[in-house]
Amino acid sequence: MKTIPRLDAAAFLSAHRSPHQADYYAFYSSIAGGIVTDPALMLVPADDHLVHRGDGVFETLKCVDGGLYLWREHAQRLVRSASAIGLAMPWSEADLSDIVAQTIRAGGRRDALIRIIVARGPGSMGINPYDCPAPALYVLVHALKPSFMAAHPEGARLVTSAIPVKAGFFATIKSCNYLPNALLKKEAADKGVDFAVAFDERGFLAEGATENIGIVDASGVLRVPGPERILSGTTMNRALDLAASLVRDGRLRGIARGPISRADLESARELLIFGTTPDVTSVVSLDGGPVGDGRPGPIALSLLALVREDICSNAGARWLVF
Repeated sequence: MKTIPRLDAAAFLSAHRSPHQADYYAFYSSIAGGIVTDPALMLVPADDHLVHRGDGVFETLKCVDGGLYLWREHAQRLVRSASAIGLAMPWSEADLSDIVAQTIRAGGRRDALIRIIVARGPGSMGINPYDCPAPALYVLVHALKPSFMAAHPEGARLVTSAIPVKAGFFATIKSCNYLPNALLKKEAADKGVDFAVAFDERGFLAEGATENIGIVDASGVLRVPGPERILSGTTMNRALDLAASLVRDGRLRGIARGPISRADLESARELLIFGTTPDVTSVVSLDGGPVGDGRPGPIALSLLALVREDICSNAGARWLVF
């Protein structure tokens, strides 16, 4: 049997360099007390309950041309999620914004994705949250890739899934326990499509792995699920606000939140995906069959244009970091 070497810190860190790490620009750790730009140093303690229990909450947002999009909405949802699981945050919104801004600047990129994690913190390998003396904060700045429609203008392929959705309480908070979400993404990859979507136990539309799903129904109403079994997405909510202009000019008959059945999905004029990374994406295939005429829908494309303009030009939705 080969003897496993015992590594010192230098040997351990030098062994942890992979090509994909070039996409990691900067990392803040409250445990370390600072920011690093060497990916080999972007580490989380093994006894942080985030690691072995999934005990934490997070947000992902994007910086485009030096401006953070929907910062306030993401920060407020982070606080709500932490409060929901009894995780007291010692950082104010001002503290968070300062830490995030400094970490982005350390990464030196005007375009980036930012992952903010508030964890229960190190303390034990047990399950009791009270083993952890204090929460931990981690901020990772990494590569922002093109939105889905920019990379795939032909549109997205979607399959329906039998993977159970989270219970209402867990569905409405952005916790780090993402096993059901990961399995949804695995299912999509295994089936050779782009996204998978889950349904609740009543057969109503829920959400994708990291995306909200909506439809333009047969009557021309833009509909999304109610808030009971989904994470209320910042991009979805902003897109619905922007969609009001499409109602005013007659391209939509209305906007509604509520139950969406499988039959509604199958008869829809358009299927839309909303998310921080996909922005607004048009679904052209559902379970192997075409959606509409099998081409990106006009409402999805109009909303995508509105969201992109909002990201780049709306000073009220952008917090300038650079």
